[in-house]
Amino acid sequence: MSRQQRDALDTLLRSAPRPETPPTPDEQRDGFAAAMTRPVPDGVVTRRTVLGGRPALELEPGTASGRGRLLYLHGGGYVVGSPDTHAGLVGELALRAGLRAVSVDYRLAPEHPFPAAVDDGLAAYRELLATGSDPRDIVVAGDSAGGGLSLATLLAAREAGLPQPAAAVVFSPWTDLTLSGDSIRSKEAADPIFTEADIRAYADLYVGAGDRALPLASPLFGDLSGLPPLLVQVGANEVLLDDAVRLAGRAGADDVEVTLEVGPGLPHVFQHHHGRLEEADAALDRAARFLTARLGAGHPARP
Repeated sequence: MSRQQRDALDTLLRSAPRPETPPTPDEQRDGFAAAMTRPVPDGVVTRRTVLGGRPALELEPGTASGRGRLLYLHGGGYVVGSPDTHAGLVGELALRAGLRAVSVDYRLAPEHPFPAAVDDGLAAYRELLATGSDPRDIVVAGDSAGGGLSLATLLAAREAGLPQPAAAVVFSPWTDLTLSGDSIRSKEAADPIFTEADIRAYADLYVGAGDRALPLASPLFGDLSGLPPLLVQVGANEVLLDDAVRLAGRAGADDVEVTLEVGPGLPHVFQHHHGRLEEADAALDRAARFLTARLGAGHPARP
């Protein structure tokens, strides 16, 4: 893979100006949208819809066939981001997997603190099941906070007695809101995007004075038994590295099929940089193959 591309991306990310005073949540959302929004790839049609009582964006690639469905939960520290900011990333994953996708506009903190996002994720998954989707035909994915939220949604579904989906993929998941991982500090200089203070500020807005070790806030501390096959992708140059590594270890200890991929020299949610970073495209291809290989397990053979 291209060292030159990785170095150029690192330089670009480090060049982003840091505000002298903490921005408001609305200012953060505007800045995030301006920096992160990428167009939906050619061949993918979008449509506004509602899922689980929340606005959502459907993305349907022309390559979609069969009954598979991807439920996506976007990142943004539970404070910023939307289906629109992630439409490019979700569209790329959907296109490569040949799956219809739906990205949920779950409620954000601080206006809607924990557990609002988990409630919305669970409501979306519950409605997919209630409207006829077989859980064996559903896969779940998310990035950063959305990766943690994907896992929390699956834990909440299990506790509600709902069946699990066929598989889940998480990119740079935020799984520990207590910030106890060594990489929160040891990787700060290597991370071109976040500092420990940045991550703590998001946790403060989302959980406030609540218990940050609750499994629905920090899935790392939950019992993961019974969850579906899991693919975890993370960059080596990010403060959340240990959130991903420890998650994989916990999943394995709880007898969950898990694959961990650590990309050397790569930043947080490097998959966002598809089309300009070879590692991003390769990672999305692997994620798509992982999801499609596990769809429909247990169905009768199709004619």
